[in-house]
Amino acid sequence: MKFELYQIDAFTEKIFGGNPACVVPLENWLPDDLLLKITKENAVAETAFFVITGDRIHLRWFTPEIEMDLCGHATLATAHALKTISNYPKDEIIFDTLSGELVVTTSEDMYFLNFPSRKAIPADLPENIKKSLNIEPKSVLKARDYVLVYDTESEIRNIKIDRHLFDQINLDPGGVIVTAKGNDCDFVSRFFTPQASILEDPVTGSAHCTLIPYWSEKFGKKEMKAEQISERSGKLLCFDQGDRVLIGGKAKTYAAGHFWIE
Repeated sequence: MKFELYQIDAFTEKIFGGNPACVVPLENWLPDDLLLKITKENAVAETAFFVITGDRIHLRWFTPEIEMDLCGHATLATAHALKTISNYPKDEIIFDTLSGELVVTTSEDMYFLNFPSRKAIPADLPENIKKSLNIEPKSVLKARDYVLVYDTESEIRNIKIDRHLFDQINLDPGGVIVTAKGNDCDFVSRFFTPQASILEDPVTGSAHCTLIPYWSEKFGKKEMKAEQISERSGKLLCFDQGDRVLIGGKAKTYAAGHFWIE
């Protein structure tokens, strides 16, 4: 059988920036073990699969290891594929997902993801994570992911992970966010996932479900600019809407093609 495949860089205005995701349209769902094999073969952080039924789109996200409950960059990539490749006619795209109904609206070349807010609460940091860090955080919180807060952007850029220690903990399906106030934006972050084939995620939309309410409260404002300062880096426009957040970003198509399964 022949399937379409798109690779799209999300949360960036240029190729080779942001976070690469593969997007695979399906007419009907394939077995889960086959979806996981396809994702492993794609060898990017996330592959999004979707099936269109009427005006609804069922969307699922897989890493090379597991199915995820929420993924921002692969959702943005899917919306970009629908609008720019499949000529989807509506400016509002409704996805049915493991995290409920997710709406993506488009405005020119911007995509705005309407995601659930995930407020973090103070937490104790597992010893293996603490020992794996070369710089100790100022404070620790947790929602789905651990949030480690630092004083400066420089600290975030200089964080190094001892992977041997870091991989001794399983946060399935979560990860570790490190964050601080930004020099040229409101806040910056990086994101790490223990036991994952890709240790550092280039740009993590779902992490901003927690970062947005945290920094919105700290700054006392509802609209913010954020950067994820990985090697590829990415930019996000963030809005706190109470129990929801809006995460805005751009995308670029890197490749479009096909793959075959016997």
